[in-house]
Amino acid sequence: MAKDIVKHDGGPPRWFCPVSCGRPLKDSPILLFLPGMDGTGLGLVLHHKALGKAFEVWCLHIPVHDRTPFEGLVKLVEETVRFEHALSPHKPIYLVGDSFGGCLALAVASRNPAIDLVLILSNPATSFGRSQLQPLFPILEAMPDGLHSAVPYLLSSIMGDPVKMAAVNIESSFPPGQRFERLSRSLTGLLPYLSGFDDILPRDTLLWKLKLLKSAAAYANSRLHAVKAEVLVLASGKDNMLPSRDEAERLKNSLQDCIVRHFMDNGHTLLLEDGIGLMTVIKGTNKFRRSRRHSYASDFLPPSMTELNYACDQIIGLLRLASGSILFSTLEDGKIVKGLAGVPNEGPVILVGYHMLMGVELSSLAEGFLREKHIMVRGLAHPALFSRTAMSSSSDFSLTDWMRVFGAVPVTPSNLFKLLSTKSHVLLYPGGSREALHYKGEEYKLFWPDQQEFVRMAARFGATIVPFGVVGEDDVAELVLDYNDLMKIPVVNDLVRDANENAIRVRDEASGEVASQKLFIPLLMPKIPGRFYYLFGKPIKTKGREDILQDKQVANQLYLQVKSEVERQMSFLIKKRQEDPYRSIVDRTLYKAIYAPSHEVPAFEP
Repeated sequence: MAKDIVKHDGGPPRWFCPVSCGRPLKDSPILLFLPGMDGTGLGLVLHHKALGKAFEVWCLHIPVHDRTPFEGLVKLVEETVRFEHALSPHKPIYLVGDSFGGCLALAVASRNPAIDLVLILSNPATSFGRSQLQPLFPILEAMPDGLHSAVPYLLSSIMGDPVKMAAVNIESSFPPGQRFERLSRSLTGLLPYLSGFDDILPRDTLLWKLKLLKSAAAYANSRLHAVKAEVLVLASGKDNMLPSRDEAERLKNSLQDCIVRHFMDNGHTLLLEDGIGLMTVIKGTNKFRRSRRHSYASDFLPPSMTELNYACDQIIGLLRLASGSILFSTLEDGKIVKGLAGVPNEGPVILVGYHMLMGVELSSLAEGFLREKHIMVRGLAHPALFSRTAMSSSSDFSLTDWMRVFGAVPVTPSNLFKLLSTKSHVLLYPGGSREALHYKGEEYKLFWPDQQEFVRMAARFGATIVPFGVVGEDDVAELVLDYNDLMKIPVVNDLVRDANENAIRVRDEASGEVASQKLFIPLLMPKIPGRFYYLFGKPIKTKGREDILQDKQVANQLYLQVKSEVERQMSFLIKKRQEDPYRSIVDRTLYKAIYAPSHEVPAFEP
């Protein structure tokens, strides 16, 4: 693609909007892409389609023969930022800086602390002074013109992971042989394009860009203290050009509001390699917003099919295979059927159920609603998953990030209010972490608070309550060490105690035993997997039930009815699973081998 725009036209640096991004949606914030050393502005080409659904995307193009100094580029971006801010003062402006562009983004942010900026920096070149390639730069300057044609091949092998680049668009669901064949063909196809680097970075331009990088890094580093913007740093683990992992930690400690996500298998050209999409990272780190503050209701963007398939195959693949989940629901006439036909399509709906050990039932439930009913279930989760400590911990893109991608929100009355007001399907566990982190011998026991916390809120919005039971945790793992066991182990008990001292409390002590839950990570012993079974009960309508709002006793009766329904459904599943001929993973695997992997494995007749 760069071949069409690297021709010498004598023009200055300019912005362009990629056609592949499509028409921006109404009220979309603007995203300005600041390129790396190549200057083409095409570094987001793999992400245009996804980003275009949420942002108005502009990309900066710096012509090959342009010699605008760093301060001039800062002024150009700064003028654009100030103009867009004047047009929409209440919307954030996103700056995505790739390598050199990361220095440019930081410089602009440092000069405009009063403007609401969100910076996303991919392997920022602020560490240029500590680059592993510093000894090679004098050699490049002294290299004869005749040998310079070899430089693009050298740079291409250092800048990115060729295997990761070649793996783009090769589905992980392909059989290993077919995947290897396509990967080999893609790698071979990359070679002829390497010569194109000589057009993008001819000798004079390369030497100029190296000087530009040096001044950019010095300028940005001298002004880090003035950066007030929200910053997300993406750092590659196999960056052979810059010490990006160490630099990410330095920036996290130097900037006022900075979090880091590591991508250990990627090279310097992170945004051009196979892996998690940039839009997914933005959503998973709660960085997408349309106004000054992030709203879990109005700023939520449902996961795409690409994200769903990636999460199912790469993130929860083993659990998905082991659990062999099957979902049942109850129709209005009380008949139990396979699938989710009994759950209303129109919200607001509150799904109220039992939280299995470590919340292992969540992924299959969310996937089931997305695939069968195209409904995104918004789960109310423990606020600890959204705390500054959890968000700022320097780690890989984790399971908790994926939970945010798939709609998890902190469990608060205000968030429940907002979700119901937008007619969402809300997933609620009254037992919360007390059930998800239960002790030995407490599986399938409900620990609900004394107050009817959700019933009156449901009635206020006329929401439909759907109680559900789920069983199967005892079929996949055995609880070896619970909280009581861990507190008997020296050192470990101190770690657990310290973690709970600063833990966020969801309820006060008046809520009964469920309020006194201690957070810990239990020790589990895997078993030969059985199966997860879900049963959604008959919907309970609250629309027109003013008596629930006016009479606490009526509300409490409904609350106890919902709790009783959940217990009844679990009892039903525990009994009926004995009749399932495919409860064992061995039997399910044999069935799939005979009837094709995509064929859904049957279960008992309800």
